[in-house]
Amino acid sequence: MWRQFAPAFRITLAFTVLTGLLYPGLVTGVCQLLFPRQANGSIVEVNGQAVGSSLIGQNFTKPGYFHPRPSAAGSDGYDASASAGSNYGPTNQKLSDRIKASVEQFRKENPDYTGPIPSDLVTASASGLDPDISAASAEAQAPRIAKARGITVEQVQQLIARHAKGRDLGFLGEPRVNVLALNLDLDWQLPRQ
Repeated sequence: MWRQFAPAFRITLAFTVLTGLLYPGLVTGVCQLLFPRQANGSIVEVNGQAVGSSLIGQNFTKPGYFHPRPSAAGSDGYDASASAGSNYGPTNQKLSDRIKASVEQFRKENPDYTGPIPSDLVTASASGLDPDISAASAEAQAPRIAKARGITVEQVQQLIARHAKGRDLGFLGEPRVNVLALNLDLDWQLPRQ
């Protein structure tokens, strides 16, 4: 019996070292060497102070800022330690109620917008931490931001156009804008008057 345990123990030990220590160490080292910003969380700094990550959504609620997608991550949303969607099915009443509440809140915050509300402004992403919104979602919020900052809608639209990113590799994903980058540029380029 012990003759059978010895090889099994050696193989378990070898694979533990190989897959638990050597491989992760090698991958971490290569990523730190080739992609240090991404490997360290894509942290965005302003004046040497970390203000967020370009990969993780955070909540902005003031009228002079772009608002992100709703979040189901954590009890209050935008909790990076509790990344998850709501897991509500399309026929679930709780999902329907949450979407209706999001529509009402959007209409209340953006009374000057009369078009159809882009779906990503009322639905949460699978992770609950999507840092991007569609360009249509940003455009829908432009009148509110312009009014709150005392600037023109055209100035806000130009900012959106500068930050718009197309599909990755021309066919992956959807066109989008990063909410944190937009809001930081708002403060930098178009401060409140």
